[in-house]
Amino acid sequence: MIKKYHFDPDFCHNEREVESKLIISYLLPELGYSIDAWRQEIKFNRFRLDFFAEPSQTKKGVVIEAKHPDQNLNDHLEQLKNYMIDLDLTYGLLTNGKEIRIYKQTRNTIDLVFSEFAYGIENKIDEIRGLIGRETLANSSSTNIKMKITNVIQSFRKNSSNVNMKIIAIYHNKGGVGKTTTVVNLAATFSKLGKKVLIIDLDSQANTTFATGLVNFGDEDKDNLKDNYIYHLLKSRKAFSISDVARTSSFCSHPVDVIPSHILLMKHEKELNEYKYVQGILVKKLQEVKDKYDIVLIDTPPSLNLYAGLALITADYLLIPSDLKAFSNEGLDNVREFIEESNEFRDMTNRPPIQVLGVLPTKISTNAKFIKGTLQKRIALVKQRYKFEIMDSIIYEREDIAKCTEQTLEIADVEVAAPRSIVDFKSNSKSANEFQQLVEEVMQKIGLS
Repeated sequence: MIKKYHFDPDFCHNEREVESKLIISYLLPELGYSIDAWRQEIKFNRFRLDFFAEPSQTKKGVVIEAKHPDQNLNDHLEQLKNYMIDLDLTYGLLTNGKEIRIYKQTRNTIDLVFSEFAYGIENKIDEIRGLIGRETLANSSSTNIKMKITNVIQSFRKNSSNVNMKIIAIYHNKGGVGKTTTVVNLAATFSKLGKKVLIIDLDSQANTTFATGLVNFGDEDKDNLKDNYIYHLLKSRKAFSISDVARTSSFCSHPVDVIPSHILLMKHEKELNEYKYVQGILVKKLQEVKDKYDIVLIDTPPSLNLYAGLALITADYLLIPSDLKAFSNEGLDNVREFIEESNEFRDMTNRPPIQVLGVLPTKISTNAKFIKGTLQKRIALVKQRYKFEIMDSIIYEREDIAKCTEQTLEIADVEVAAPRSIVDFKSNSKSANEFQQLVEEVMQKIGLS
């Protein structure tokens, strides 16, 4: 008996190995394409395609593009779309060995119809075969294909339009406890699971805006944020909507929308405080997109100011990242009082109190002795003295997490910041697994399936 080939993404270290180990040795055979049914490095018009697989001489085939495992697929999407549109191809597959995406062209629009991480891809091969398998494309009529695609799209979206949008504020009045890390990697992990995610950056330090790849440094002329960021959304009752201000980021392979912040935000607090409507403006504008997003994550400044207050007034839930050190723990008294003040305003506007999910241990040492001893004492202290529940999930301080936001690209001999989420930078790491566990815990607590 011939042993069936099993694909392991960890075996792919460069683009050539993605081509040979994933596409040639696994995908093409599993999809029914024999050696005579696909071509590699083939030139079509002005393009040179990595792979082109043909179901038959009379049916249009599928273009397959392979990228280096460290490459963000978002950076190559336009290239794939150009191939599909210019060559009039219905299907395109894009992969870096860690993730597999399939796109379909309909009337010059390109839709994402399949997106999964490559770990355990054998469990999804039937779904891929149903889209671009040789037999499927050779035998299916256009009507049948349309029905299949519709079903796949509906499955991929997971009925997101019918899900009640959940708004989570991530807040602690102590800085340096991992708020930004928590926000961006929660967002990326939620998005990986097929959720539609929006991040709102309410911190004038704009760390989350940077960590999601939206900040240009070193050239004021390239500052494309100052005329359209969170300030404009808060100031205007009608002129700026969520859709006007939100930008789709590229820090992770699955799309996440971000309402950016800017260093100029700190200058506008006094002005915004004078507008009576400002405390309810985010609630109102988020209601307008309640069918567009499953999850809204609000990053906050480490203070007790207007912007932090807006987050607690707007959100349904509160997550409190903390390194559990003495200084951070002392700040929990202020957090408690701030929650109570916010709930008083919520009560006046007939909104229920914000639900505290708990304190999330972050930036925790991986030292075994510390975990067994000191950490347990700190957790007990938070429960007993400060009366906050502790999340079961723990985010440890690891090198992978630090390196995510330090990633750069060299463009024309200029080093440009290119931050990545942990699920893209190292999807099989312990840190990525910790955020996966956190997302599962959060989803259970907020009733999101």
